[in-house]
Amino acid sequence: MTAVLTRPPEAAPAVGPSAPPETLHQTGRLSVLAGYAGRAGWKSLAVLLFLALWEFGPQYLAGPSTRVFLPPLHEVLAAGAKLVESGQLQSHLQASLTRSVSGFGIAVVSAVVLGLLIAWYGWLNSFLNPLLELFRNTATLALLPVFTLLLGIGEESKITIVAYAAFFPVLLNTIAGVRTVDPLLIRAAKSLGLNSFRLFQKVILPSAVPTIFTGIRMAGTSSILVLIAAEMVGAKAGLGYLIVNSQMSFLIPDMYAGILTVSVLGLLVNVLLVALERHFSRWRTAVGSGT
Repeated sequence: MTAVLTRPPEAAPAVGPSAPPETLHQTGRLSVLAGYAGRAGWKSLAVLLFLALWEFGPQYLAGPSTRVFLPPLHEVLAAGAKLVESGQLQSHLQASLTRSVSGFGIAVVSAVVLGLLIAWYGWLNSFLNPLLELFRNTATLALLPVFTLLLGIGEESKITIVAYAAFFPVLLNTIAGVRTVDPLLIRAAKSLGLNSFRLFQKVILPSAVPTIFTGIRMAGTSSILVLIAAEMVGAKAGLGYLIVNSQMSFLIPDMYAGILTVSVLGLLVNVLLVALERHFSRWRTAVGSGT
């Protein structure tokens, strides 16, 4: 009889606990990437559905008269592309950013400094609190005619009203952030011989950063919205001027392109401020991971 030699079947690659470290590392990386992709897809699903509704709703769900005032998304994007090609959108965006950044920067610096002083010195708080409460409860846009009359329709009035709108969210959150610092940390720092400047630098400011940045993010949104409203009233350039001028000229797709630009700008500002907050709060992450 002739013996038949059979080749033993090849073993399947192990994927369980006995798998090689390289296979486990690749599998773990793929699972992490799949998790990130799934979360990103879920978070963007509502936005994608809204954009799809904007694109197909005016074409198939609305009448011709409604489509005139609510054009589909592709017409708005085409109008935005034409504005970019002509350079109009860039010039209006630059004008708005210059005013917004100037007023926002003035508000953040002055509000953080004043908030630290008010939270640290009780007599200053009792002296300024009634006046600050009076101005805080006054609507910003209600003071737009006052700023226009006093400062004119130039850049000064726009920057001032942006600074006014962004000032109080930063101020109130700075005061709240300083007052919520753990008193034991302050006593420990004083017992180590830290002077007032080092105490602010090493203890109070790091502990108050998350609360301060909450106010800064609120102020960033308020500065853009108030600026757009101010540009609609009296300006010759800016996104607010682009929106109202397109509406008056019956350039409806251009108007929506300006509105969409404002939305994207606000989103980018919020993302930037969140990144800055994480950068200045890295010590909290390090402490949390260490424990």
